[in-house]
Amino acid sequence: MTTLLTHAACLEHEMDPGHPERPDRLVAVLKHLEETGLQQELAMRDAPLADRTDLARIHTEAYLDALDRVAPEEGLIHVTPDTALGPRSLEAARAVAGAAVEGVRLVLQGKDRRVFCAVRPPGHHAEESAAMGFCFLNGNAVAALAALEDDAVDRVAVLDFDVHHGNGTVASFMDNPSVLVCSSFQHPHFPYRYFDVDRPNIVNTPLPAGTRGSEFRRALERDWLTALDAFKPQLILVSAGFDGHAHDPLGDFLLTEDDFAWVTGLITDAADRHAEGRIVSVLEGGYDLAALARCVAVHVEGLRADSSET
Repeated sequence: MTTLLTHAACLEHEMDPGHPERPDRLVAVLKHLEETGLQQELAMRDAPLADRTDLARIHTEAYLDALDRVAPEEGLIHVTPDTALGPRSLEAARAVAGAAVEGVRLVLQGKDRRVFCAVRPPGHHAEESAAMGFCFLNGNAVAALAALEDDAVDRVAVLDFDVHHGNGTVASFMDNPSVLVCSSFQHPHFPYRYFDVDRPNIVNTPLPAGTRGSEFRRALERDWLTALDAFKPQLILVSAGFDGHAHDPLGDFLLTEDDFAWVTGLITDAADRHAEGRIVSVLEGGYDLAALARCVAVHVEGLRADSSET
């Protein structure tokens, strides 16, 4: 049975009124999973909070201290114009990283092959000493280094299909050949950083506004499959952003639920070939509530469809 990890603090992280990265995102996802019956097919677990040791694998001590120092007891503190800390924000961000690390532990211990982390805020823009783009802590980057501490793992892939480039993850691993990072994204578009990094283990797939499913699929088959089959990861982490959907207000791709089902299948097939089926997927973007909920459902269904019971 596929595991779903979440945490109550992820529902209590607030930013400015009307902000697209709002608690309703996760409410919509969890409600839709329940209404469709998918939740009953998942092993539901509470995510632990990542501890300082986990976070310091990626983020500097000075940055972590600064977040702790400015986190408010009430109200909001803006760390960038579009990214604010509230009273539960750091707890939520630590839950995201904790879910990713716990997911890695579960799959490496053989307790499950597939884990989906229904969490927020997103994390893939967070760099070692910088919050940006609604992100504070980079959960998948933290989890990748946690995985590499296992003696049986020396190759991890992070696959990011969010409409925004995963700059923080690329920055974390562009000089670490043990981690393959593949990121497809709208270009030019936020965050305008690290999209042109040229390293053997970094696969950037920029796509123009207006990209449709057929173009998205051809690009990932061309770039991701070649890289995955050469790298042969022993674990796949997914930065699952659904803001490439045609209805999303923050991107200009024209993808549908079928395209997200397709990319999930591409990932599960690669995991079955190289990683004993092991996948930990972490929610990133997706800001149209109805589209997000539907896309997460097809993604989770794809993860569990062939996650054989062990």
